[in-house]
This record gives sequence, C-alpha cells and structure tokens, in this order.
Amino acid sequence: MEYIIVLWGFFLIGFLAIGGYFMFRKFLKQLPKEDGKSDMYWQHHYIEKTKHMWGEEELGLLNELVSPVPELFRDVAKQTIAGKIGEVALDKNATKITEDIIIQGYIIATPKRDHKFLRKKLKEKNIDVAPYEPYFELSKKEYRENWKKKYERQQKESQNTH
Repeated sequence: MEYIIVLWGFFLIGFLAIGGYFMFRKFLKQLPKEDGKSDMYWQHHYIEKTKHMWGEEELGLLNELVSPVPELFRDVAKQTIAGKIGEVALDKNATKITEDIIIQGYIIATPKRDHKFLRKKLKEKNIDVAPYEPYFELSKKEYRENWKKKYERQQKESQNTH
C-alpha cells in the first residue's frame, strides 16, 4: 500500500509539472513585447484579418498538415500556424490564402524537427519543395523570431552571389 501512495505522489507531481510547463509557456506568450502587444495578440490579429481569405481546400490542407500533432495540442498548434500564415498573407498583400502561403507560414511557424513530416507530405501531394528551400535553410533550430529580416538578408546575399 505504501508503494502505491509513493507512486501516486510521483505521478501527481509529474502531471503538475507538465501542466505547469504548458501554462508557463502560455503565460510567456501573453507578455507584451517591445511594441506593447503580446504574441497572442498578434496571432489573433492576423487570424481575424485573414479569416475571410480561407477557402475549404486551404483549411483542409492546414488540417492535414497539423494531423501529426497530438489531438490534445492540435487546436493550439493550428491556431499558432494559422496566425503565422495570416501574417505571411498580409505581408504579401494577398487577397486569398494559397497553398504557397500555407506552406511558407507552416515552415516559419514550426521548428525544424517538424519539417521532415512537411517534406514527406509535400512529396505525397507531388508539390516541389525547391521553392521553399530558403525557408527550410533559415531554420537551423527555430527562426520564428525575426524571420522576415533573416529571409530578406538571405535573399540579398543570394542575389549578390548570382
């Protein structure tokens, strides 16, 4: 009986630690940045601004791309990725969310470890990954922060070498 109580204690502490970790991450996303707005604010802002640009086919592609994420975290991942896709669409002055914008936004919003699945999925759909290589190259670990500046710098460097 004593072992069960000890195991239950470790089990409870483990789950509290895991929950605390995810709550702390969400808390950090709510903190204001230099511009006075939080990451969560900008995420919701981009989603609201581009909500009308999404079609059924594009939503289906997004759902397919986030399918490997465990169901418990899928909605959060989908919202984060959709926010980044919205940011890319607004930066490009797009009138509609396209497959190209979805793929670029997905690469930007996800860490490198998730890109293997994306490459596999694009290959299954017969989509050439060559146009997206600059985005993959930028992602040594994670490049969500300052991705625009890094991408623009890389574009200038590649133009200067050609």
